[in-house]
Amino acid sequence: MDTVALTFDDGPYPETTPGLLAALGGVRATFFLWGEHAAAHPDLVRAIAAAGHAIGNHTWTHPRLPTLPAAARDQEVRRTQDLLTRLTGIRPALFRPPYGDTDASVASTLAAHGLTEVLWSVDTRDWAGRSADEIVAAAEDAQPGGVVLMHDGRPATLDAVPRILAALAARGLRPGPVRG
Repeated sequence: MDTVALTFDDGPYPETTPGLLAALGGVRATFFLWGEHAAAHPDLVRAIAAAGHAIGNHTWTHPRLPTLPAAARDQEVRRTQDLLTRLTGIRPALFRPPYGDTDASVASTLAAHGLTEVLWSVDTRDWAGRSADEIVAAAEDAQPGGVVLMHDGRPATLDAVPRILAALAARGLRPGPVRG
């Protein structure tokens, strides 16, 4: 069975993360966590890890990384790496740049931290306020080996996840985490 990686950016959020974990059930995904949110909700970070999901770094403050000086870019990555490692006991290996903004300077920073950059093949555009129906329809474009971008903190995404899981299964696709 072919795999499609399900990814969730920007969490954790107390309003949606527990429901998202419940909606995923035994399905594993990758959560790219925003450092400030992780620091504010350490128990949710631990819950994501305890449920078996992969945790990736999504910077501390969610800036446009290519616009930052090297030292600030490094601090965004390092601070989040250190926090997530302390909270879960596992050093993240995956990184998603906010907004997908990346360039050679970002690649250099990630290499220094041993991180693999992960973008996406399908953007559900849930961040733009799409409805659950629109999110489900967008996820239908996922192909074997693809990466679906979604966001924690969006109630419509939470509503869409069970339907996305069912649609993938109906197509013979297995949802899972990003493989580093």
